Amino acid sequence: MILDFLMDLFDLSGDIAFVTGAGSGIGQQIAIGLAEAGASVACFDLPGSRKGLDETADRIRDLKRSALVCTGDATDETSLADAIAATQTELGLLSVAVNAAGIANAAPAEEMGREQWQRVIDINTTGVFLSSQAEGRAMLANGRGSIVNIASMSGVIVNRGLMQAHYNASKAAVIHLSKSLAMEWATRGVRVNTISPGYTATPMNTRPEWAERTKVFENDTPMNRIAAPREMVGPAIFLSSRAASFCTGVDLLVDGGFCCW
Repeated sequence: MILDFLMDLFDLSGDIAFVTGAGSGIGQQIAIGLAEAGASVACFDLPGSRKGLDETADRIRDLKRSALVCTGDATDETSLADAIAATQTELGLLSVAVNAAGIANAAPAEEMGREQWQRVIDINTTGVFLSSQAEGRAMLANGRGSIVNIASMSGVIVNRGLMQAHYNASKAAVIHLSKSLAMEWATRGVRVNTISPGYTATPMNTRPEWAERTKVFENDTPMNRIAAPREMVGPAIFLSSRAASFCTGVDLLVDGGFCCW
């Protein structure tokens, strides 16, 4: 009986989810995880990520859940509006969203060009705002919803040895943006929270040329390893589900203890 109650808390059956960055990495794993919890899922990413998006959708359909592939740019309002409209037409009323689209690179602050700075801010911060805005409009009209934005522990701390002022600033902005949206929508049925992953074995962090850097990441993490993308699924399901019905404006650090040091 207790187990049934707990399972019900985390059950997303009947929910319609929209995931940006669903073509690879954390976004892909969360899209599949939401389907495992019972949701139908619309998978959104750049047109160049179509192969990964199709793989994600196939995995969701293997779970006997409905999937929709949408291509577009998270910094483009029209792409997002069209994708949300298609989601609600094809799958049903939107109730869950996870925004995982983002990029990272590095350069010394004194040498970083305006273009490099702006591209990271545009995708990581403006893209999350525009995605949340489009999703929020639909959810407010529907009377309920949960948005989870993927930030980073780099929005809380400054990573030793990485020169990424633009990335750190963009992720700190995502955390505070999400708190701001959470407060605007708190009485209108829409919750907004963030997950801040620590070092994670995404394609970016597992490139052969990053092998030595990855060892440093592992050694600097109290749990002595970096996360698998799959380890962000549980936190995403929690924040999206009834189990987190009184959680909004929360930044959930999933960092293997990194921020304790």
